[in-house]
Amino acid sequence: MSFVKRNTVLSSPRAGLTPSPSQQQQPKQEKQLAPGLRPSPTDGRLTTSTGTASLDQLLAGHGGLPLGTCLLVEEQGTTDFSGILLRYYAAEGLVQGHQVHAVAFPPEWRHQLPGLASPDKKSKGASPAPAPEEKMKIAWRYESLGNNANAGASTRGDSGAPFCHSFDLSKRLGSSESKGTLNPISVGGAPSLDRKIVGTASPLKMILKQLRATLECSGSNAIHRLVVPSLLSPTLYPPGCAQPSEILQFLHGLRALLRLYSTQLTAIITFPTSLFPRSSGLVRWMETLCDGVVELVPLPARLGAAPPPPSGSDPKANEQPQGMCKVYTLPVYHEKGGGGAESGHFRENLSFSLSASRGLVIKPYSLPPMLEDEQEKPSAASKKDGLDF
Repeated sequence: MSFVKRNTVLSSPRAGLTPSPSQQQQPKQEKQLAPGLRPSPTDGRLTTSTGTASLDQLLAGHGGLPLGTCLLVEEQGTTDFSGILLRYYAAEGLVQGHQVHAVAFPPEWRHQLPGLASPDKKSKGASPAPAPEEKMKIAWRYESLGNNANAGASTRGDSGAPFCHSFDLSKRLGSSESKGTLNPISVGGAPSLDRKIVGTASPLKMILKQLRATLECSGSNAIHRLVVPSLLSPTLYPPGCAQPSEILQFLHGLRALLRLYSTQLTAIITFPTSLFPRSSGLVRWMETLCDGVVELVPLPARLGAAPPPPSGSDPKANEQPQGMCKVYTLPVYHEKGGGGAESGHFRENLSFSLSASRGLVIKPYSLPPMLEDEQEKPSAASKKDGLDF
């Protein structure tokens, strides 16, 4: 048997490699993230907020839009709910100090963005607990329906700074609140009736050229956001842009820029499916080239319906669903599944509602429970309808 003496040094470091006392005491400096960024709880990649907290929680469990990705928001009908999402997305970028590139928007579009909402003093106080009799009126399965969408929601980053701000549509973003820059990108003059694009330079290619030039000139810590409203709409883009050779090259080029600047650039594109239905092959190719695809289907308006409630009214009236939200594609980044499969919210029927104070809220759709008091009202009314002799 071989024995080794205790307290013996088996190998001693060289004299030249011995660290100095100043090097031993020097703490490690952690890299500070840019404003408006935080790591994803799924795989640690950097994410940024879309300005809508409910949409951030829907994006594949990352808690925000990952850098280097693109989100396509489709909308049916003549409403502009997707345009409001773009306003929140641009306003969040300006408040965080990012560079926002707005396609087909004039510089005055800055004054149409929603302003920061004032802090609600009522929400700071503790709300009284409901009475046990009121709890018994609603079944336990209905009581927990609204808790799924807000599970794990956090509007602050790791540094304590706000990650997702609250905006008010009745206000306008002031110059003191805006820390970033808005770079408008024009798509040329008025749309012509000719189906072919006049000249050699395509408007979609000019968008990519200006965006690439700005990215090359900016520093590595600058965060950029691209806003593309109503893609292929004839009111904003020439008819020649709807050709497959033009739009698919544009999406391929945008996808290449997103992968090249995977730590600096994000994009949100809105698309009118009432003009270009999803059944066409061109739209399916466009969806394939985007990392995420979400569709907003507004509910049809009823004749004689009451107007929408004002912002200061009962919050329950503002929570009435105004449309359905369909999720077709979400990014999946790891072999464990991802893509929001852990929570399963995107597999449920989702609805959205819009109010001036809360913004656009996406949550699972559920029918309201019928209480006992509501069941007794029709029976009492039917007795009064009878004739008294």
